[in-house]
Amino acid sequence: MKLQPKALAIGAAALVSALSLAACGTDENNTSGSTGGASASATKAAIACAKGGALLAAGSTAQGNAIDVWKAAYAAACSGSTITYGGGGSGAGVQQFNQGKVAFAGSDSALKPAEVDASKQVCTGGQGINLPMVGGLISIVFNVEGVDKLTLDAPTLAKIFDSQITKWNDPAIAALNPGVNLPAADIQAVHRSDDSGTTDNLTKYLAKASGGAWTYPASKTWAGKGGQSANGSAGVAAQVKGVKNSISYVELSFAQTNKLNSAAINTGAAKPVEATAANAATTLAKAKPAGTGADLALTIDYATKEEGAYPLTLVTYEIVCDKGNKADGLELLKSFLTYTASDAGQQAIGATGYVPLPKDLATKVQAAVTALA
Repeated sequence: MKLQPKALAIGAAALVSALSLAACGTDENNTSGSTGGASASATKAAIACAKGGALLAAGSTAQGNAIDVWKAAYAAACSGSTITYGGGGSGAGVQQFNQGKVAFAGSDSALKPAEVDASKQVCTGGQGINLPMVGGLISIVFNVEGVDKLTLDAPTLAKIFDSQITKWNDPAIAALNPGVNLPAADIQAVHRSDDSGTTDNLTKYLAKASGGAWTYPASKTWAGKGGQSANGSAGVAAQVKGVKNSISYVELSFAQTNKLNSAAINTGAAKPVEATAANAATTLAKAKPAGTGADLALTIDYATKEEGAYPLTLVTYEIVCDKGNKADGLELLKSFLTYTASDAGQQAIGATGYVPLPKDLATKVQAAVTALA
């Protein structure tokens, strides 16, 4: 299960290549069903359609734009199949999965041991496993009057999101942004109101990299003091877009859709790291396996100081039963997830701000999908 250094290097190179190709297609995020530069014929050829049926899923809103692209491509290639994905956040998705209400759940955090145990009640003879499917990054988005470029670091972000730093011209922010005319305005910090894997990944980063400034455990449930709240990635992005001097965190695809500025992160590397898919790819290519068997959960180094490695990176997992999936939906489940993990599926979302999976990891995901029973 361990990803070898050579394979990781190859995966990183392939990621940068795929991202470069995707970037040539468009600068606009398209959620209307475009396959993001992958030709329609190539996409159609990559999909082995099921005989039909309906597939119901729910969870992570961070992957919502990716799911939209995949659903549109699948529907264009396969008539007679209906795929419905409801957001609601990672916490709600896992809950619905463990209640047997959905065929798979999207979650930006891997299942916890208690959630795996609960999944055995609905996965007859098996259990829930984590299949990495959507690579991404958490963009620190801001809407600060007169400021279009901003650098922040983990200790400063921790204090902003915990209402310890409350003015944009605070000395800690000014020190990271020499020459920037920061307003003496109140900071309007926005966090997720729903249980969110994006929140979980952000707070993992703050816990690992803030030097103790973030005093709460990493969690899907927001724990910081004060601030405003909004539901889902789309709700958070809309809040920042509409509120002056605000700051929050969303998956890069939503930052691009809403044309929001993203802060660079001072990680301790020679220069601040910009929130780009290519920089997130550098971090994801070095993620280490944490799962066993068919479970492909990953451990990300949130405290990385490598040059050009963006630390606020996430992987959205599709949570499925390794065994015990409902027989009437298994063929469609495998067909759809085989496409999403394919080169065509990954490159399709690469043009919309997501990070294609490293080739070695995508191959493992495809094998795990094939083995679902």
